[in-house]
Amino acid sequence: MAPHFTVIRDQTPASEIPKGAVVAMGNFDGVHLGHRAVIAAALEMGRAHGRPAFALTFEPHPRRFFSPTTPQFRLTDERAKLRLLAGTGLSGAVVMTFDKGRAGTSAQDFIHHDLIGRLGVSGIAVGYDFHFGKGRVGSPSLLVSEAPRLGIEVDVQAHVDIDERPVSSSAIRMALAEGQLDEATAMLSAPWFVTGEVIHGEKRGRDLGYPTANIRLDANCGLKHGIYAVRVGRGQGKDQVRLDGVASFGRRPTFDNGAPLLEIFLFDFKGDLYGQELDCAFIGFIREELKFDGIDALIGQMDQDSAQARRLLAAAPDAFPKLGTID
Repeated sequence: MAPHFTVIRDQTPASEIPKGAVVAMGNFDGVHLGHRAVIAAALEMGRAHGRPAFALTFEPHPRRFFSPTTPQFRLTDERAKLRLLAGTGLSGAVVMTFDKGRAGTSAQDFIHHDLIGRLGVSGIAVGYDFHFGKGRVGSPSLLVSEAPRLGIEVDVQAHVDIDERPVSSSAIRMALAEGQLDEATAMLSAPWFVTGEVIHGEKRGRDLGYPTANIRLDANCGLKHGIYAVRVGRGQGKDQVRLDGVASFGRRPTFDNGAPLLEIFLFDFKGDLYGQELDCAFIGFIREELKFDGIDALIGQMDQDSAQARRLLAAAPDAFPKLGTID
């Protein structure tokens, strides 16, 4: 049985916060290899001293606070991020609300009031480029310099590279925008995934012999429009059932060129999924979205896409993100 994953928020009573924990600190959008290096350092520090290890993160993402009108393509919303963090072996997460008050908190006050006073941390793991506090004055070097006086341990992780390219959330967003799934998967250590509720669509797929489960993604999703091999998770935790399929993400130029929609055709599945929540992991990019002259041409291409998706999925039998459960 997986250990319980505790989520601590601003309103959590101090009496319920385990003092002496180690924290991995960061925004953790995507929980990619660079983030996982910080998390691994926190877990190791916790094991060495017999302390629980938590992630410390901020919601909404600070970019949303500082640039509220700028579209933000998040790799993981809060819930997806927490589910990924819960799958790393951490004991829990501290989710701090990022608002005007938090943005105006000095780095020293954040260290002394939040990290030491409220959380009572015994150790901190952080990435080399993480900054905090008003004006982003707080830095890994500040934490290192303060550590002896505060009686805590600080571990600063260097950047992680793949083929001499730094791993970052922005690099993953760019890869997804270009349909470079192999590159994104390598940086994430697992396929990128989305979660959404199945909604009613125009039901054209049913008439074409390809009934789809339709999910509306975030309006700022920057995934390249096209056809993908996907693996879908239905249910949660150890009871989750995995299903393979092929999916289209885009505007359906053959029909209405409407708002972007994720349309998933599940292989060898019959049943009603309306209103259910599905996790959809993107395993392989097949082709760009196209406009067809007629239905027969579209169906013929869909047959080819399905065959290609089956081949890609057969070559990646275990590809799926490791997700924990949260309350």
